[in-house]
Amino acid sequence: MGEKMDLKDWLFWNVDTQIDFVYPRGKLYVQGAEELRPQWKELTMLAKEKVIRVINTADYHYANSAELDASPDFINTFPEHCMAHSRGADYIRETEPEDPVVFDWDKEYLITPELFEEGKHRNFVIRKDAFDVFSGNPLTDTILKQLKPTTVVVYGVTTNVCVDAAVKGLSKKVKNVYVIKDAIKELPNIPLPFENWEKKGVEMITLKELKKMLSKN
Repeated sequence: MGEKMDLKDWLFWNVDTQIDFVYPRGKLYVQGAEELRPQWKELTMLAKEKVIRVINTADYHYANSAELDASPDFINTFPEHCMAHSRGADYIRETEPEDPVVFDWDKEYLITPELFEEGKHRNFVIRKDAFDVFSGNPLTDTILKQLKPTTVVVYGVTTNVCVDAAVKGLSKKVKNVYVIKDAIKELPNIPLPFENWEKKGVEMITLKELKKMLSKN
């Protein structure tokens, strides 16, 4: 990359860093996820310091969600988690978005360019009812088109489910997709997507490497 980057074209993509996934008491705790809280805090602060906009995705389910099952297989179905209006659906404090614009998956919104003007809003929350944010909220594509990023930095949980879906969707729409490899965590018994990401041109970097890139600005 060149000596100077236009960070207006950058976007951070925080995937599902919610209490039910991260805290050991959470309803769908991801083993070891709490160990990434310092990295996630650093990414949150880095976005604020560099005035980089952040898409924060969130599972947000109701009892009839297709993803939920009383006898889950932990691959396509899971026990109740991140239920609408529950504490478990909230973000952990390290990634809690400041003054976000929230887009629920089951509501309609008037999407205008003014909403995404530079300097107006920095945090956006996209709630979803599916692993894939692009199918789990019909507004995701429109929001991404309004933001028009050339570079997206992805982190969060889980590597082999919702992070994977986000990365695959973004790789079709954005020039540069980076995944922070020391800021993601996987679920067991589901294949890891790293080889597939590489084929799509996605680059995995460390938080330290990202900070070095951004230090030029």
